[in-house]
Amino acid sequence: MTRIRLGMVGGGNDAFIGGVHRIAARIDGRFDLVAGALSSTPEKSEASAKALGIPRSYGSFAEMAEAEAAREDGIEAVSIVTPNHVHFAAAQAFLDKGIHVICDKPLTSTMDDAAKMELAVASSDALFVLTHNYTGYPMIRQARAMVAAGELGDIRVVQAEYPQDWLASPMENEGLKQAEWRTDPSRSGAGGSVGDIGTHAHNLACFVSGLRVESLAADLQAFGAGRTLDDNAHVMLRFNGGARGMLWSSQVAPGNENALKLRIYGSKGGIEWSQEDPNYLWFTPLGEPKRLITRGGAGANDAAAAVSRIPGGHPEGYLEGFATIYNEAADAIRAVQSGTARDAAMGQLPGIAAGMAGMAFINACVTSSADDAAWVTV
Repeated sequence: MTRIRLGMVGGGNDAFIGGVHRIAARIDGRFDLVAGALSSTPEKSEASAKALGIPRSYGSFAEMAEAEAAREDGIEAVSIVTPNHVHFAAAQAFLDKGIHVICDKPLTSTMDDAAKMELAVASSDALFVLTHNYTGYPMIRQARAMVAAGELGDIRVVQAEYPQDWLASPMENEGLKQAEWRTDPSRSGAGGSVGDIGTHAHNLACFVSGLRVESLAADLQAFGAGRTLDDNAHVMLRFNGGARGMLWSSQVAPGNENALKLRIYGSKGGIEWSQEDPNYLWFTPLGEPKRLITRGGAGANDAAAAVSRIPGGHPEGYLEGFATIYNEAADAIRAVQSGTARDAAMGQLPGIAAGMAGMAFINACVTSSADDAAWVTV
């Protein structure tokens, strides 16, 4: 298939997440990165474009959207990999031109911008994909299919956690850009750890369980001296259908790098998955010994096989999970271009609905914590 012409906003040569997006877009050979507004100044953007071999460089996303929409060989899709406060304005510029948007999470930095983003998506013919990349792991797809097939019975308990330790010391005061903007409410939004990584845990819990959070009670803390945004969050959850849950996100937990974990328990059995050991899924049918299901191994289902790239026993992980989102985004783009309706083309890709759910989750956590962990409707 002809590769999709891709642009990028943000993600300069030294940006971690920009590099991840570029690798993910290349893994399955579905995209060609041909244009970018990669930095906050035209000079830095051009320097990054040259270093990365990107043919066309722009000084701003507005200039890029206008120019690329006017070209016969202009970009068909754009990746937005900026700090949160830029997401809405950048996405709107491209959605207005009918250019498909692949945007990093969370959706935006404020609920007002989220509402505007939802309107911009509804008003455009273009797709909007949110990169909740952990939904692309084979064993997460396995788990989702098992829950949907009733193998766990009625879901009773959902537990998700995402602890890190990289902000246990004041990295924002030591010149680390990633820490600077993530601890700045004007750029990150109202949520700190709960917005940055708590949204991943929330999204994963809902994606696999098939449930939605109806209400929550949150206790957010800022342990780092001088921080105004939380770096640790404990959240109790109530799901539709009666299931209960807990969510913990932390960036001040020494010994944890990216320890995203999910546990779901139902009337017939339970499952456990860890992002740092992503090719394994533990399944325990009620009253039976715990079973290990491996990616590509005995017991792996069709949903896992559909997003596996190499034989079992060879590790697949973060980059491949991210690539699955890009590969499915490419399928959706080509399907829409061939006349398929947007909703049908999106399939199980996270989109604007997942983004709005994440923003509602952040807002509810902040509201609840400010009211001494009162229960808040999501």
